[in-house]
Amino acid sequence: MKIETKTAHFSSPLYLESGRILEPYEIAYETYGELNADKSNVILICHALSGSHHAAGQYEGERKAGWWDGLIGDGKVIDTEKYFVISTNVIGSCFGSTGPMSSNYSTQAPYRLKFPVVTIKDMIRAQMHLLSDLGIYHLRAIIGGSMGGMQALQFAVDYPNFADDIISLAATYATRPWTIAFNKVAVEAIRRDPRFLNGNYEKDAFIEEGLDGLAIGRIAGHISYLAPDSMDDKFGRNYVNNDGLFELFGRYEVERYMEYNTNNFSRIFDPLSYLYIVKAINTFNLSRGYDSLHDAISRIKANVHLISFSSDYLFFPSEMEHIAKMMERNGQSHTYLEVESNYGHDAFLVELEKFEAHITKVLK
Repeated sequence: MKIETKTAHFSSPLYLESGRILEPYEIAYETYGELNADKSNVILICHALSGSHHAAGQYEGERKAGWWDGLIGDGKVIDTEKYFVISTNVIGSCFGSTGPMSSNYSTQAPYRLKFPVVTIKDMIRAQMHLLSDLGIYHLRAIIGGSMGGMQALQFAVDYPNFADDIISLAATYATRPWTIAFNKVAVEAIRRDPRFLNGNYEKDAFIEEGLDGLAIGRIAGHISYLAPDSMDDKFGRNYVNNDGLFELFGRYEVERYMEYNTNNFSRIFDPLSYLYIVKAINTFNLSRGYDSLHDAISRIKANVHLISFSSDYLFFPSEMEHIAKMMERNGQSHTYLEVESNYGHDAFLVELEKFEAHITKVLK
């Protein structure tokens, strides 16, 4: 599989939903496979909160492959021998695209809290600029899960004729209070951490030790991505061997797992980027800018394929089903699949075998 990692630079302004302007800005992206002569084989991949443009393959010296490597590659469901796959890093992120710790053009200092709030609409508008810059004006498909699924749906509404197929997994039509409440734990944990310094920390300040506030907030997020049954299966009531049951801070295996994963995460993910991307998720609402959700959905011309997961407690299956029922009443082309899973929200990343046949059928 041919992999290329690039950064696109834009000097023209990006007009944001808030009324503010981002200028200049950069978008990091990765491509897999080869673009055909008429540019008709392009698939766009959109990532979730903690993801990046590195969706597949492995860099030299890297231990883990890209976050959707099981789905993307030569001979895989998203076949890079057939398709030219583009995976972008959203603006606001900390993995190469312009975000809060990027240098402000006018001052050369990091934006920090002066970075504008960005929305899902802003993210896809920036991606449209990238695709236009690459001379790509139509896509075979747009595919994403969680926040990536939000982006896919926003593309379908805002740019109705841009893609043949939209595949959205584990997403919603608007972020509900339940999810916003989970996100609030992370937001407050970060803001109240003394080392956060109201966003005035130095670049790479947390590479060695991480930020406790982000680690704590990530525990809440991690719980929302899982499901009770999957945690029972993975950990049971097993206790850490070297910890005493009657020691106050002795741990169950599930506690150690949360500590390990969230501490590592807080070393590699910038806390300001986390705050900005969570804000984008919280403010997601397909109907904003239109008279109603029905009005927004009615704009869609692409074939929309909605995939939910039965144990997803972050974005419930009923939310995706609501979109499907609306499209059915409108007579719009769509499919809806609810996958039986005990893995919770994260099933779209780990139980690929349960929906890859569906995606294969769509792409055929």
